[in-house]
Amino acid sequence: MGMSPTPPARRLRLGLPRRMFAQVLLMQVAIAAGVAVLATGLFLAPLSDQLDDQAMRRALSIAQTTAAQPQIAEDLAHTPATVGGPVQREAERIREATKAEYIVVMDRRGVRWSHPTPGEVGRTVSTDPGQALAGHEVMQIDNGTLGRSARGKVPLRDSDGKIIGAVSVGIAYDSVRARLLHTIPELFAYAGGALAVGALAAWLISRRVQRQTRDLAFSDISALLAEREAMLHGIREGVVALDRTGRVRLLNDEAGRLLGIGDEAVGRSLDEALGEGRTTDVLAGRVTGTDLLTVRGQRVLVANRMPTDDGGAVATLRDRTELEQLGRELDSTRGLIDALRAQDHEHANRMHTLLGLLELEMYDDAVEFVGEVVGDHRDTAEQVAEKIQDPLLAALLVGKATVAAERGVALGLAERTGLPDRLIDPRGLVTIVGNLVDNALDAVAGTPHARVEVELRAEGRTAVLRVRDTGPGIPEEQRELIFTEGWSTKKPPAHRERGIGLSLVRRLAERQGGSAAVGEAVSGGAEFTVVLPEALAEPGLEPALAVPSDAQTVAEEESR
Repeated sequence: MGMSPTPPARRLRLGLPRRMFAQVLLMQVAIAAGVAVLATGLFLAPLSDQLDDQAMRRALSIAQTTAAQPQIAEDLAHTPATVGGPVQREAERIREATKAEYIVVMDRRGVRWSHPTPGEVGRTVSTDPGQALAGHEVMQIDNGTLGRSARGKVPLRDSDGKIIGAVSVGIAYDSVRARLLHTIPELFAYAGGALAVGALAAWLISRRVQRQTRDLAFSDISALLAEREAMLHGIREGVVALDRTGRVRLLNDEAGRLLGIGDEAVGRSLDEALGEGRTTDVLAGRVTGTDLLTVRGQRVLVANRMPTDDGGAVATLRDRTELEQLGRELDSTRGLIDALRAQDHEHANRMHTLLGLLELEMYDDAVEFVGEVVGDHRDTAEQVAEKIQDPLLAALLVGKATVAAERGVALGLAERTGLPDRLIDPRGLVTIVGNLVDNALDAVAGTPHARVEVELRAEGRTAVLRVRDTGPGIPEEQRELIFTEGWSTKKPPAHRERGIGLSLVRRLAERQGGSAAVGEAVSGGAEFTVVLPEALAEPGLEPALAVPSDAQTVAEEESR
């Protein structure tokens, strides 16, 4: 029976701990220890030089004090250099009193008159006394017969000031080293205390970091950041993060695309990055609510804003442009269906009338009735086509007239109406006219003698549009508010939001350098006025050759 092989022993791996708390604590303690060691080294480095300097100055001071005694100079001049001489006795007395290592008194030849070792008295000094004999005071660390010492040398003068010798004082260098070594334990005690305080501070900071990072490892935080970047820039929803001062601190790719801004907006306020408007107010939180609608360029956006714990906020943006376009197409389809239903209903009534006349054998009346019906319809279409030469606008107004008739509203053209077929952007004007006529039909619905009048005329290259109704009108305090995105007095349909049409009307007008305003009509209802400068091409120039006719293409080119 075979034995399974013993698995190889795992190698012990040493490395940093995984938890951020432990890593930060370890690094901070290491930094504190390094700083303590560095500070200790930087302190010890000059300390030895300072102690040497103090020892040399002390030796020099003792030498000066010794040389200042006139009796020593007198004895040097009149007594021999003997062990029991007065110079030796006085020098030894001073040496014992000052704890110096030696005090040597010498004549101008360098012969010692005093020395701690009696056998050296009468001999020549081992170091050159030339500088002291020349009248200079000397401080140095040197080697002599007694070993390494801190020395001070001064000239010795008689009562007349003449140099007759020199005094050399030495302090044992070992005493300086002993003082240095005696200082080190105390210094290390201070360094240890500083290290303990640093370790405690590091522990407190690490605990705070642990709470703020939820005890994640650095690798976990790095992975989370990488995942966040990939997620933010990969999702098809715009994300804008703001700090507590309202400045942009994060902007993903989709938000930049929807808002028409780039990375240069990061670090700037919303007013600087986007300019004034509803979009800025919604993102800044000056307009509150959920699923707030706003229009940015040609895009209809839905915005939501969520505050963060640090006083900032995160706003999300969704593009509802396609949905709004589908909603408007559905509205157009419903309008077409209403027009067809109205025509079918009117056609059925006329057919019943014609059938009754034929059954009553009133043939002449039947012929006359058919002629009137055909003539009325032809007159309406011909009247519109004669005054509105653009086919898109003419077709729109003929269809709206049929819908208005079904709803009991008289839709007509003003006498001053006249628009040539030279529109640069007919689709944009169709959008403006359609929205204004629809709003007017809604405003007069259910009112007696309901009437909507459309006036379209050209003034040079400027197109002027006026839509008047006999409805209740718009209060003066709300005449600017109605052009705000999301504002409406009507219940929204299921497929889209209300409050976009008039905002788009104004934006389309302003994009072409024009204006949109509302006032009071002569009949007491509302009168919307839209002025579009440069809306018509020069006479004789094909509109398609002037600029693109697609409003969205024009807007995109302007935004570049």
